[in-house]
Amino acid sequence: MQLHRRHFLALPVVSVALPAVLLSAWAQNYPTRPVRLIVGFPPGIAPDLIARLVAQPLSDRLGQQVTVDNRPGAGSNMAAEMVARAPADGYTLLEVTATNAVNATLFQKLSFDIVRDFAPIAGISRAPLVVVVTPSFPAKTIDDFIAYAKANPGKISYASTGYGTANHMAGSLFKVLAGIDMVHVPYRNSYIPDLLAGEVAIAFTPLATVGEFVKAGKLRIIAVTSATRSPVLPDIPAVAELAPGYEYSVWQGIVTPSGTASNIVNKLNTEINTCLADPILVARLADIGATPLVGSPTDFGKLIASETDKWGKVIRAADIKPE
Repeated sequence: MQLHRRHFLALPVVSVALPAVLLSAWAQNYPTRPVRLIVGFPPGIAPDLIARLVAQPLSDRLGQQVTVDNRPGAGSNMAAEMVARAPADGYTLLEVTATNAVNATLFQKLSFDIVRDFAPIAGISRAPLVVVVTPSFPAKTIDDFIAYAKANPGKISYASTGYGTANHMAGSLFKVLAGIDMVHVPYRNSYIPDLLAGEVAIAFTPLATVGEFVKAGKLRIIAVTSATRSPVLPDIPAVAELAPGYEYSVWQGIVTPSGTASNIVNKLNTEINTCLADPILVARLADIGATPLVGSPTDFGKLIASETDKWGKVIRAADIKPE
């Protein structure tokens, strides 16, 4: 049998195209087995709670169980490294948070790049922190607080759960943009007892952490850290009203290893956004002061990149170091 030149030249095309067809068909059938959602924090705190809020309805929509797998350690870096090394097949996802954007600069020798090594899928939620003081504190409003801090430089302390955490970064940015000097007091355990006792003057904290104390009149919210007033707390001013450019939001979303098929990424994005449109889920997020973060994979990727750049500048300007 004689093999004509045109037939011979066609053979490499077939050999390359066939795997692409098989890959596309495989991606269209996704998922065919359970999916793991890796969370870099322990059970029971905000990132874990939010991951579980979305995992169950997402399981229902995908027809496969989405299992939350807690892998805390090194400020969530261990979980991120684990997912960065996982196969790019859509079966290992990472809940990425604002902490990951901070860590990109805070930690000098990470084995992964939060922007380069992950494919963004979708946001889940975004929530401001609340700025709280005790009722006995001399400043009753956020503008009073800034004026008081300027009149008493270095005499006001603010609490956090450690260097580079949300509380610390929100306070650091506030110092820079409000032009005030406060003393950072990191805690290995809860700072709430000292805050209630007035041992530290102020905290930038999740609403879920202090809500009961605010209701009981033991703490007072003087501002929220979002760019504008929160729809959950519409009567509370935003810090940005007095310190233009200020914004700190705790956000969560889902990424997967880079190289994952676009069919899989787009399917997950569609299903997550559908979950976030459910009024029941919206209400449960509102209970912890959060709102849905809906958008395309591109939208979420831009958020991760911009937040990484923003916090890199803050960390370098304030010379913040990890513990």
